[in-house]
Amino acid sequence: MNRLFVLGGARSGKSRHAQTRIEALPGRLAFIATAQAFDAEMAERIARHRADRGPRWTVLDAPIDLPAAIDRAGRSADAVLVDCLTLWLSNLILADHDVEAMIRDLVAVVRECPVPVALVANEVGLGIVPDNALARRFRDEAGRCNQAVAAVAEEVVFIAAGLPLILKDA
Repeated sequence: MNRLFVLGGARSGKSRHAQTRIEALPGRLAFIATAQAFDAEMAERIARHRADRGPRWTVLDAPIDLPAAIDRAGRSADAVLVDCLTLWLSNLILADHDVEAMIRDLVAVVRECPVPVALVANEVGLGIVPDNALARRFRDEAGRCNQAVAAVAEEVVFIAAGLPLILKDA
């Protein structure tokens, strides 16, 4: 496994699938978290994610500069897990960053990462058209990001009900 992209709906099992695949690899593991705790419930989710990692894991927070975090982790760990691109995009949009440029930077660093990297994202384009401009922008940016990452990944897996559907196989 060099570059794995795992996507699916909320609570589909995508994070568990990506973590299992990365943990099957030998050596030191880096977990890059993109979430920000804006409320108590999200803080609890983040704490639970951190507790799910064993002693092989180093956890890095990268709510905005994900490309730099992947670059750093790729030089110090033997494999990298990013969870998740969807929250990262939310952070970029809400902070008014140049999303297109950041996605280009992300794709470049993932392509050049010297160790296996797994990226997790939600598939948000399967539902109804959102009723407001911000939600429509988010859905569109997520779709563009998912396409860009899928293009550079050797393996793409869609998870539904905990079951993997291979979309692209190395």
